Order: sequence, then structure tokens, then C-alpha cells
Amino acid sequence: MKAGTNMKIAGKTVYVFVLLTITMVMRLAGNNSSALVMTVGKSPVLTCSFKGNITMLTWTITPKAGGLCTLVHRADKNETHRTTCSDNINLIFREDLPPALEIRQVGLAQEGNYSCEAATTEGNFHTRYHLTVQAPPRLSLSCDEQGSPVCEAAAGKPPAQLSWAPEGSSTAEEKCHDNGTVTVLSKFTACSTSVSSVITCMVSHPAGNWSQSIACCPSEKIVTNVFLYAYIITCVLIIITLLAVIYYFKLHGHRPCHNTKPPEIAPIHSQQDDTTEVEPYTTYVQKENVIYSSVSDLTVGQDLPQDLCPGT
Repeated sequence: MKAGTNMKIAGKTVYVFVLLTITMVMRLAGNNSSALVMTVGKSPVLTCSFKGNITMLTWTITPKAGGLCTLVHRADKNETHRTTCSDNINLIFREDLPPALEIRQVGLAQEGNYSCEAATTEGNFHTRYHLTVQAPPRLSLSCDEQGSPVCEAAAGKPPAQLSWAPEGSSTAEEKCHDNGTVTVLSKFTACSTSVSSVITCMVSHPAGNWSQSIACCPSEKIVTNVFLYAYIITCVLIIITLLAVIYYFKLHGHRPCHNTKPPEIAPIHSQQDDTTEVEPYTTYVQKENVIYSSVSDLTVGQDLPQDLCPGT
């Protein structure tokens, strides 16, 4: 009974071992590809491994962006056929060497899988490449409105690593783009307010290392604060002056005014009143004239001396 149980356990162990061996072999066969890393702008050349004389060579390209690309070369007719491949991907022919695939000035769009199948007099041979394209970032260093250094590594693939010298407190953020690149922005916040110093931003990337230096902390920050404080003080003084002027006019605006004698206004007489005042005088004169005429006539009629006129 015990021996039978041991046989069953041994059989299961052998079965599991065989399955694991088959799985490992299949994985190794399926992953028979080479990793190729290139930087944007380079021109890699991919070759095939084979034995014997080539009769036909086929390249199949599966990029991350775009459609499938194939290039087929027939040695017997010395002809090459291509379908939906970009202009910078071509077969090159070198003396005493088999055709190779060249990617002129590789870009992010050419990243993907490249498979070569060579049919020779000794059989078929397969070679695979996985192409990864790196994009170096664009470095820029500036000072923000607060006088803090800001370092930007734009459109890098993979994302760049930023550091500061001298070391200090900093904040970083990343922004991803549709083409797979990443922009990293770092702000240095540990600025000294007493001694001006040069701050250096260092960028580390698989495509290279770069650095830039700037001196904007704390000098620019102090100047900005001085202008801000001067502006605030000026505004406060103007407001206080305006309030004082308004208060002064309100205080002296309610004093009693000095009584001044109004100008004498001449009485206004209408034309009718003047006529009324003139008419009695005219009547009187007329009466006097009548009396004088009567007396004159009487004197003349009696031949009396004019100086002996009777009294009226």
C-alpha cells in the first residue's frame, strides 16, 4: 500500500518536471529576440543570422504607431517588394554581405518589433529584434516670479532624472505626452535669503547627462519684495492723504457765513407811474398860462401899465 502511494507521488513529480521543461523550452523558443536601444536621430542597421546561400529574405515590421510593414527580397530575380513602409526604412546591399535593414534617422514612430526570415539552401532562419527608441530631453533653467530656480527636462523618453547642487528641498511633477515622451519639471525651494548662490540643475538620462547653472535666489526675490513693499506703502500714504483732505473740508464746511449788507436796489417805476406824475405838472402849467394870457389881454385892453397889474 505504501509502495503504491510512493509510486504515484513519483509519477506526478516526473509529470510536473516534464511539463515545466516543455514550458521553458517553448518560452525560450518564443522569446528568441534581441533588444535594441537607439537614440532619436541615429541610423541603426539590422542583420539576419543564417547559413547557406539566401534565396529569399523577408522583413516584417510591427511598429507601435502605424500599420504593418513588409520588405521581401528575391535573390534569383534581384527584386525587392515593399508594402506600407516609411521612406526611411530600406534594404541596403553591401559587397560580399547579405542584405540588411537600415533605419535612417530613427524616430519614435519606428519603435516596435522587427522580424527577419531568411530562406537559404540549408533551411529557414529567424531573427527578431525589439527596437526601443530613446528621446533626449530639452533642458531649460529659469527663475519664477518668486525668485526660485525652475528646471525643465521637456519631452524625454524615458523620463529624465533631475537633481540640484547644492542639495536642497525641491518639488517635481511629470506631464505625459501622446507620443510616449514625458516632461519633468522641478522647482528648487530651499533658497537662502541672506547669501546669493549659484544653483545648478543636473539632468540624468540614458541618452546623456546635462547641467545648467543660474543665480536667481535670493537677489531677484529681494528686489521683487522691495518693489512690492514700496508700492504698498505708497498706496497707503495716498489713501491717508485723501482721507485727511476730505476730513478738513468737512470740518470747515459748516462755519456760519459773515452777514453782508445786501446792495440797495433802486425802486422800479413803471412808465404808467411816470406819466401819472408828469400829468399834474402839465395841467398846472397850462392853467398858469391861461391865467397869464387873460391878465395880459385885460391889461392891453385898458391901456394900463403892465407893471400895475392887479393881483390875482
